[in-house]
Amino acid sequence: MQLRALFCLVLAGLFATSAWAQSGTLDKIRKTGVITMGYVAGSAPFSARDAGGQPQGYSVALCREIADGIRAQLKLAKLDTRWVELTIQDRLDAVRSRRVDIECSTTTWTLSRQEAVDFSLITFVDGGSIMTSVDTDLKRLADFNGKRIAVIAGTTTEKVLRQAVKQRGIKVDIAVVKARDAGLQLLEQRNVDGFASDRIVLIGMVLASGKKQGAYKLLDEDFSVEPYAFALPRGDADFRLAVNRVLAGLYRSGGIDKIYAQWLGALGPPSLLLSAAYFVQALSE
Repeated sequence: MQLRALFCLVLAGLFATSAWAQSGTLDKIRKTGVITMGYVAGSAPFSARDAGGQPQGYSVALCREIADGIRAQLKLAKLDTRWVELTIQDRLDAVRSRRVDIECSTTTWTLSRQEAVDFSLITFVDGGSIMTSVDTDLKRLADFNGKRIAVIAGTTTEKVLRQAVKQRGIKVDIAVVKARDAGLQLLEQRNVDGFASDRIVLIGMVLASGKKQGAYKLLDEDFSVEPYAFALPRGDADFRLAVNRVLAGLYRSGGIDKIYAQWLGALGPPSLLLSAAYFVQALSE
């Protein structure tokens, strides 16, 4: 009798687990007819606001494709997208707490971050660099010995920059800021010698700000590799699969080329590393 009761409890637990698995993100989207997407406004050309206050950019365009793809996968006649503006500091917590279903910006996939959230396929590959005034003789990270560099708090760039200067025995005064605009302002006012962030984001930031492009330059070397991916709720394999189905389809069909050309084409063709990422992730159905 006791064994029978124990067996019933085990079965009940299995059914409860199955019910929980089926009541994940896709089930919520199916029931509500809404997918909630987060973005960081100050990350052009990946995510920003247009003149009408709507999100736009390379990452946003990919997420719009994901919304359309999930609508088709769930066989919904209509799927509304609700956009939530996030900050660099709260973007991962917004996913972890399920305030948003997916974060569409410039988040670097790391193992430590994967303890809190899951990640999609890689969407872009960038490198950490430093922007400085064009009239300086700073060309490499080693040239910043005894200098001051601004970097955004809580980013992988901050972590890797600290590791890089320590490994190379470079003494650098690191000024931590909350946003990219604050870092650019410190650089403009000559309160720092350089501003560290992802290379493409630094270029996009100057273009979006309307500042003189010839006033700044980037280092000749990158001090990190930054693989971007979309942050997803941890433990929801069905939703991750649905997202990756759309991304792999874009990479496989060449649809990614049009999105890249629209938002990043002015910066040159995809790097060999990014092209390889597209190729390798063009997974078959």
